Amino acid sequence: MNPIPYFAELLTLIQQARQRAIAHVNRELIDLYWNVGAYISRKVETSEWGDATVVQLADYLQK
Repeated sequence: MNPIPYFAELLTLIQQARQRAIAHVNRELIDLYWNVGAYISRKVETSEWGDATVVQLADYLQK
């Protein structure tokens, strides 16, 4: 019995799981960025935040 074909099958399973995990993480990040953008946009539109506040937020998040 040659184990190499079975190893290839296992490798395929691992690669497929990794791809599904990456896709899920990407969906979550897109959702996060969308929500952050919407939040900032609402604050700016309602004049709760000015341009200086957005710059300060960017600096804060970078740190």
